Amino acid sequence: MSTVAFHTLGCKVNHYETEAIWQLFKDADYERVDFNQNADVFVINTCTVTNTGDKKSRQIIRRAIRKNPDAVICVTGCYAQTSSAEIMEIPGVDIVVGTEGRSRLLDYIETYRKEREPINGVGNIMKNRTYEELEVPYFTDRTRASLKIQEGCNNFCTFCIIPWARGLMRSRDPEKVVEQATTLVNSGYKEIVLTGIHTGGYGQDLKDYNLAQLLRDLETVDGLERIRISSIEASQLTDEVIEVLQQSTKVVRHLHVPLQSGSDSVLKRMRRKYSMAHFSERLTKLHEALPGLAVTSDVIVGFPGETEEEFQQTYDFIVDHHFSELHVFPYSPRIGTPAARMDDQVDEEVKNERVHRLINLSNQLAKQYASKFDQDVLEVIPEEKGSHDGILVGYADNYMKVEFDGDESLIGELVKVKITEPNYPINKGQLLRVVEHATNQSNKEVLV
Repeated sequence: MSTVAFHTLGCKVNHYETEAIWQLFKDADYERVDFNQNADVFVINTCTVTNTGDKKSRQIIRRAIRKNPDAVICVTGCYAQTSSAEIMEIPGVDIVVGTEGRSRLLDYIETYRKEREPINGVGNIMKNRTYEELEVPYFTDRTRASLKIQEGCNNFCTFCIIPWARGLMRSRDPEKVVEQATTLVNSGYKEIVLTGIHTGGYGQDLKDYNLAQLLRDLETVDGLERIRISSIEASQLTDEVIEVLQQSTKVVRHLHVPLQSGSDSVLKRMRRKYSMAHFSERLTKLHEALPGLAVTSDVIVGFPGETEEEFQQTYDFIVDHHFSELHVFPYSPRIGTPAARMDDQVDEEVKNERVHRLINLSNQLAKQYASKFDQDVLEVIPEEKGSHDGILVGYADNYMKVEFDGDESLIGELVKVKITEPNYPINKGQLLRVVEHATNQSNKEVLV
């Protein structure tokens, strides 16, 4: 039996796609082995979101070639899409496939074994208008299942290379999404994370169908307990979407809404599609519709030309709008993007100082948010064992990370946990269980 090993760099979408590529190999009777072992085929799924992503991808490719000179080395993903010629020049790379056409990978391997000539299977992604179907019935190592619903992005923000790596917006057929959600539930998953390159843009390219309608359709999937949206732009939080979120019994109390900057002048330079006034109005409406909602966000610090005043506007906006956690990134110039060519690049020391200020703010906000749930009962899906035996760790619907005493047979199940010590990054809780009283059929929660 032939063996295959995978290494995935980058985002959740890449991890999803590695699982999908593994399914193709599995159907062809391959056995999956660890990347550090000797395999017949190595697949490196690359990232190009930063220059460091490129560099790391090259290091992993070279490492695989060095350790396994006789193996077939396949490179796929975003860096493969944007820089296929550069990758083909690395001695020992046999096959390069970008972010499309991965279903042909096995055919390429067969051809390569016969002809022993390197194959470049990368085409022009910008011409592509259809979503590439890649099925994932279950995940090798996860208790939360991702479900990819769209591909590509039309935004062309000045700091971002991704439209060139992923192409333009393409939505997955709604029937296929619901079908795969059902498959995942049948595989035992209680929570599904809707993911994509520009997830909230789902449906922009479809006729008479949008994200709100998809959420309504997913609401009907029996056995699906939780739907999480991996990321959604403020401009995509339409009144209709907010109404669906308010009525849904499955969409969780957590949304990730990328801010990037809280200054209108910086947003203009970034070519973002919203003003702070609009962002503020959408958040206010969201919080009214969904009490207790956690809103997490991404912020880029030190974008070219960012003044102390612009940074302060961002800081104040975050304080005023009570985000529950931030992912803070110092701006790093991505070669090939307009922002990398802008004057007024911000000094690294200034960037680092601002990053630390925002990380401290994020920690403070996260603790404040968690403290609201002291002694409350939350539904948690344990995902893994904790630091020692008998401890489980998982996420509540509002994305609070909770650890509590419990048996590992509960991993992947939905349990009720009382928050006894709210904190950040981890909250302590006490497991409750539902006991059915046969006499009156009422459910009573008791401490375990």
